[in-house]
Amino acid sequence: MIVAVHQPQYLPWLGYFDKIARADVFVLLDTVQFKKNEWQNRNRIKTASGPQWLTVPVLYRYPQLIREVEINNRERWQHKQRQALLSNYRKAPYWGVLEPFFAEVFSRPWGTISELNIAVVKGLAGILGIDTPLFVASELPPFPEDPDERLIAITKHFGADTYLAGKGGHDYMDLEKYAAANVRVVFQDYRHPSYRQLFGEFEPYLSVIDLIYNEGPDSLSILRGET
Repeated sequence: MIVAVHQPQYLPWLGYFDKIARADVFVLLDTVQFKKNEWQNRNRIKTASGPQWLTVPVLYRYPQLIREVEINNRERWQHKQRQALLSNYRKAPYWGVLEPFFAEVFSRPWGTISELNIAVVKGLAGILGIDTPLFVASELPPFPEDPDERLIAITKHFGADTYLAGKGGHDYMDLEKYAAANVRVVFQDYRHPSYRQLFGEFEPYLSVIDLIYNEGPDSLSILRGET
């Protein structure tokens, strides 16, 4: 049984959902420190003039945890993002696939970035057809503060014997701790596929919504390199 863990991100890229799909259990780790100017409150879409950020404004005070960071709803971020999607994807082949999803995202008064991201990840996983059970760390029993011990404890909490790490885990994980705890570590090695896009040459590493708008029901098989 394979467990994977990752911070809840906003409109994540393809590799994030590949990681979910390859796991038997996926935990959204909202109990660690928020990282400013990374992927927890923003991601990119494609436009005629190149990639564009969709950013959720936050009221962050160091060293808040992800689950503690409030959204700055004084800014009209939902309206701005709605207009950006209309401008750049209205002519995409599968524009309508994401309409119910974004109707909720852009109409609800979200309180925290964690609340929003958890709903976004669950919603997009469902649209893609990924049925991996998703759990939220703050809704589980407390785990150790040490990063490696935390991941080992989460893996064992679900009775699993394997932890699926990101490719960069080689650089910071103490693999001896996992071996001593009888937890096997496997590393994701995601190969980004190409797919149909609007606006000229292919641009990788965008939000998964770019794939869904352009490929619709084929998105998951493309994402996983099966076509």
